[in-house]
Amino acid sequence: MFKSVIGHSNDPDSLMAITEVINECTRSLAGIKPQAGILFTAVDFDHSLILQKIQDTFPGIALIGGTTNGEISSILEFQQDSLTLMLFASDTVEIQPGLGLNASKDPEQAAQQAISQAMAHSTAQPKLCLTFPESLTSSGVVILESLKRNLGENIPIIGGMTADDYAFEKTYQFFQDQVLSDAIPVLLFSGDLLISHGVASGWTPISPKSRITKAKDNVVYEIENQRALDFYQQYLGPETFAANYAIHALAIFDSQDRYYMRAPNSYDPDIGSVTFFADIPEQAIVQITDASREDILKASETSLQEAITHYPGTNPASLLLVSCAARRRILGTLTSQEYQLATTYLPQKLPCCGFYAYGEIAPLQQHSQSKFHNKTFVTLLLGDT
Repeated sequence: MFKSVIGHSNDPDSLMAITEVINECTRSLAGIKPQAGILFTAVDFDHSLILQKIQDTFPGIALIGGTTNGEISSILEFQQDSLTLMLFASDTVEIQPGLGLNASKDPEQAAQQAISQAMAHSTAQPKLCLTFPESLTSSGVVILESLKRNLGENIPIIGGMTADDYAFEKTYQFFQDQVLSDAIPVLLFSGDLLISHGVASGWTPISPKSRITKAKDNVVYEIENQRALDFYQQYLGPETFAANYAIHALAIFDSQDRYYMRAPNSYDPDIGSVTFFADIPEQAIVQITDASREDILKASETSLQEAITHYPGTNPASLLLVSCAARRRILGTLTSQEYQLATTYLPQKLPCCGFYAYGEIAPLQQHSQSKFHNKTFVTLLLGDT
């Protein structure tokens, strides 16, 4: 048995919101004891109070989560300034928590700490790692690569980077009853678990494939031995680039036809560099991309279709969604349609939980290594049948 339940409240009062959410979850559990959960909240709640109420109601529950740029559930769909909680109960799936601290100082040690703590109590080889790490004090790419080295590259890592409603000041991560920053919380799933996932962005390449010839971390200096800014302007024009550079992300090719996204953050007209929200490896093959709102919305549907197609069972028990804060910013009033399209092909009663993140984590395709994404919609189906 693998069961998930969901609670969601948009009450602005922290105590009222978590009370409503816990009551919803308790009714759905119908006496079953949950062993783990994930919590997504707006940044302005009293998170310590919320976590303590959860622990008081479900003592010892393995809980992780974090703050967001918007919350999603099968109860209230897309919301801003809300609180949503998904709980897992199973007698066939083992779920163990782990926590790494001080990710900005030593992400490798923090990742090792998180994985070691979770693995210490696991009795079987993990099949899935969920994580919702710090986004502002450390590189998401470095955190993910550190997790892969400590967990094993073939175990799927799926999740997203915590957010703070586009303030870019401070995000919070949750672990049990702790409210943290600069942390890496994880949940490791093992046992009789069936999973599948989907990844899609909606951004389509519009330039020829080219090579990054000079880059350091998230700053690209040259593409095909040309200043990165000049390369962009060559295809978009100086005025179009200046007005819309954030839309024109780079597709970074992992294989011949699969790519992940990197979103521009700023540029330096003097030295001609372009800065992105996440690291880009030197010598990577890239293309400039473009997208419309319709393309972005369609991608959420594509992501779910991919997950459904590859689900190894017939009856998933839960759905996790992670979308990019940049997608929400571009979609504006159309954001609510992203969840609605994503669930077109699923049973109405399937519990769903998710959030808008500052970077998404998932493999590009089934049975491949996890990648760090921008501007991407990730779906994850979980079950045991």
